[in-house]
Amino acid sequence: MTHARCHLSSNDFRSAGHNLLQNNHALRTTSTRLKRETHFDSLKSFTPTLRNPSTFEKPMKKILGDPASRVRRRAFLGDIARLAGAGVVAGWTPIRPIPAHAQPAGAAPPNFPADIPLHKQAFRNWSGEIAVADLWTAVPATPADVVAIVNWAASNGYRARPLGHMHNWSPLTVAGNGASERTILVDTTTHLTAVSVDASATPARVVAQAGVSLDTLLATLEQHGLGMAAAPAPGDITLGGALAIGAHGTALPAADETRTPGHTYGSLSNAVLALTAVVHDASSGRYALRTFDRTDPDIGPFLAHVGRAFVVEATLQVGANQRLQCESFVDIPASELFAPAGSRGRTVESFVRRSGRIEAIWFPFTDYPWLKVWTVRPTRPSGARVVDQPYNYPFSDSISQHVSDLVSRIVLNGEIQLAPLFGKTQYTITYLGLTNIFGPRTNLWGWSRSVLHYVRPTTLRVTANGYAVLTRRENVQRAINEFVGAYRQRIADYRAAGRYPVNGPVEIRVTGVDTPADVGPGAVPPSLSAIRPRPDHPDWNAAIWFDILTIPGTPDANRFYREIEQWMLSNYSGDYATVRPEWSKGWGYADTAAWSDGAMLGTTIPDLFRLGLSPADNWDAALRTLERYDPRRVFSSPLLDRLMG
Repeated sequence: MTHARCHLSSNDFRSAGHNLLQNNHALRTTSTRLKRETHFDSLKSFTPTLRNPSTFEKPMKKILGDPASRVRRRAFLGDIARLAGAGVVAGWTPIRPIPAHAQPAGAAPPNFPADIPLHKQAFRNWSGEIAVADLWTAVPATPADVVAIVNWAASNGYRARPLGHMHNWSPLTVAGNGASERTILVDTTTHLTAVSVDASATPARVVAQAGVSLDTLLATLEQHGLGMAAAPAPGDITLGGALAIGAHGTALPAADETRTPGHTYGSLSNAVLALTAVVHDASSGRYALRTFDRTDPDIGPFLAHVGRAFVVEATLQVGANQRLQCESFVDIPASELFAPAGSRGRTVESFVRRSGRIEAIWFPFTDYPWLKVWTVRPTRPSGARVVDQPYNYPFSDSISQHVSDLVSRIVLNGEIQLAPLFGKTQYTITYLGLTNIFGPRTNLWGWSRSVLHYVRPTTLRVTANGYAVLTRRENVQRAINEFVGAYRQRIADYRAAGRYPVNGPVEIRVTGVDTPADVGPGAVPPSLSAIRPRPDHPDWNAAIWFDILTIPGTPDANRFYREIEQWMLSNYSGDYATVRPEWSKGWGYADTAAWSDGAMLGTTIPDLFRLGLSPADNWDAALRTLERYDPRRVFSSPLLDRLMG
């Protein structure tokens, strides 16, 4: 098979692609429309009808304007909420601030600091599964304001929860079941966004407040010739939120690559040199700011605190910016890419060995994943398209008419059997988007930020589980092959029973672990990071991140997720590997809900942070430290109360 630079020149693959399109009228229509739309300006016709509120004007007037149709109105609003959860419709969550002075007398929290703005605002997480219509939200201008809010909360029986861009799945901040009555959200994104770069230090460093977005942070670093080896795909997350859950990108060193000063292949938390948090001061009995250096034994739990602390500022090491080539492949069969360990051909391991940085997005009921491979390339590769800004996949930034129609039928009509068509539609749009609509985008080259950030808030919003498997780098292919086999078998079993719990892709990424030595002598590991190393297994130097996505509310999804979770815990164990939850996503599954299985929350997950670790530096030690610095439990939530006692 001969590969042009776009990796789609195989006649066999073109035939397969044409057969796929010809097999279904909807896909054939999608192909015709998308092939015809060859200019970016034609995005107007590529924009989904359902994202335009005017689409619902007539049905709204008909349903909402009829006083006798209250039942239908409730059903309609419920449908809108479900569609909004997937991002198919927008504008249905009341997010306009309602100032405290506009509230009825007695409604506002008593004795709140008068010089700090306070209003009511809606909270909705990324997938829309956690939504609270009106939470009191404070807007501090300085870290000192945060301290004032926290001391007020401690004195008045409230909790103070940091508010970022809400790009999270798990209910670490607030619960969506009315359990947030005495909670104050603390908006970090309005004022707590300062960034200061010291390029003269060795290694270079950046001091940033918790509310700055990763978009802004990486753009600022780029102006100073600096960057990170890896970063999360979305840029609309705050630094504080990213550190809280140990956010990650995808990066292992290539076979011939040497780590350069300031870079690390683990999570963002492992780049921290120091941080400042709001903590309880035992001598005064009040909360105050305290800075922890990376060599301070107490810093470990704060580096990835899962929401059980309030970090207002962090100092991170950074390295020289890198130019990266990002290649997309959509012609490698899943059977080849995810083949058993030791197989020849275009396997994940072959790309990790060559480039170190990969991501596979495998749409359900399709045969060809979308594989992205990032390679350090100081000079422009032949045929590469130069990019100088992030978000270079417009086809994935908006929801097409066909996708929105299918989502509506799955969500509103319960046509779960459309999952195979939905998967093939997503794949086809990706294939055509990479090669046709906006010009070839299978071979990009630019500074790191331009190719590392590629997920916008306008993409289809789905729910997801998430886990990190720690093992030896030599076991990466084996671990992926086993996961794919278990996933395929369960999908087939469910399908045979007429059930379709999954309608979104599997996503696979690889990273290193959070090696403290990357930061310097005496550095403390992030105690609660999903990829903190196991001292009893120094050979476990790689992590494979697995996510399975589906539309919120899909029948049987939680049961399916539970089965996968239990299989992973059993399979990745012993001297071979271990598995830990990705804090921002779904885990702890019962048959009907995530974050709800008592044994998982009370025993299994804590044990994953005890195995192979010293009693002085394990789960229990981390919780004692966090409790000591927040004895009033101002920084907690219903989920954290269950998980951390």
